[in-house]
Amino acid sequence: MADSTAVEGDSRYLTTSEVAHRLDVKEATVYAYVSRGLLRSVRARGGRGSVFRQDEVEGLAERRRDGRQASGAVERIRTELTLIADDELYFRGHRAVDLATTTTVESVAHLLWTGDLADRPPFPAPADLVESAEAAIAVLPRTARLTDRLRVAVVALGALDPLRFALSPESVIRAGETLLGVLAAAHAPDAPQGDTVALRVWPVLTSRPVRPRLLTAVLILLADHDLAVSTVAARVAANTRANPYAVVSAGLGALDGPRHGAASSLAYRFLGEALSDPVDALSDRLRTSGTVPGFGHRVYQRRDPRAELLIALLRESGEAEPALRALDTVTDRLRGQNPSAFPNIDLALAAMMHAYDMRPDAGEAVFAVSRVVGWLAHAIEEYREPSLRFRPVGVYTGARPIR
Repeated sequence: MADSTAVEGDSRYLTTSEVAHRLDVKEATVYAYVSRGLLRSVRARGGRGSVFRQDEVEGLAERRRDGRQASGAVERIRTELTLIADDELYFRGHRAVDLATTTTVESVAHLLWTGDLADRPPFPAPADLVESAEAAIAVLPRTARLTDRLRVAVVALGALDPLRFALSPESVIRAGETLLGVLAAAHAPDAPQGDTVALRVWPVLTSRPVRPRLLTAVLILLADHDLAVSTVAARVAANTRANPYAVVSAGLGALDGPRHGAASSLAYRFLGEALSDPVDALSDRLRTSGTVPGFGHRVYQRRDPRAELLIALLRESGEAEPALRALDTVTDRLRGQNPSAFPNIDLALAAMMHAYDMRPDAGEAVFAVSRVVGWLAHAIEEYREPSLRFRPVGVYTGARPIR
């Protein structure tokens, strides 16, 4: 990070509007570059907004120019959905942490899909589709993870939808509502028909009494995160005019890596070790790998707002005290070595999983179900773009042609 403050008017620094003009992008895109680590923002002295080092801006402009010269097919992705700026997360201008405690998953889904925030009824779960999804899942071994079951159910539901290639926003929204409703119901067949997604999903994760406010907040916080790798995969699929079920399948495939959707499982195992001896668990991780699961983030610089809210909600429950005590001890000791360390959403999910005796893969499943909302929102945007616009040119490094 550059200096924490910069003198306003210093020629070495540019304002957000100046950067946007220099790069020929919107100001929101400048903040997106910050969130992806392409630019570093510096708070202007007096707290009046952010400024950017001119040499870094010029370097980015040069790289973008070289990229366009190398391939005219490199595209910028413009999106109205999610903004990450100054360690805060916004869905269409609304703070995600505010939405997480004041509305429902269904309402936030429609906010991302349509831009309209209003009360929404529970998503439908037609009995015949639930039965078909359950039959598809039943062929899997008992050891299959929840995300494996989700992938199979999504493929089956897509094959059963004769109108899956209808790509209008209205069609995608109808498919999304039914897909989320059926995915939740197929994993919780005893849930009442009128239950929300959160109420249907909880019994799949644990046998402990349901905590709807807690899980609703988590599902909302994870609904979208700008152009995360799984979202890029989903947008690339949508750009080929793949149907919404195939878009979700593309997202699920990219989500499956340990550096993305499966990261909470690594944090879960680490926190399990820390429950008995947090200092020893931390010491062992630092000795063997030099990194600690569940800390830091590529996008957030000082805090993960999603983790902060989830940990705050967990503190309201005495059931979470042992997990949070271990989390706090590890955080305090780690900050003694690295003052900028902070827990991320994966560690917060791990604390929730331990607090409520959830399945070891519960965090991955919650992540996957919630992110279906975001993938479909991005698909709706991408269906409006020219098809086949993503075509980077490879830099060939193989053997020379034989003549």
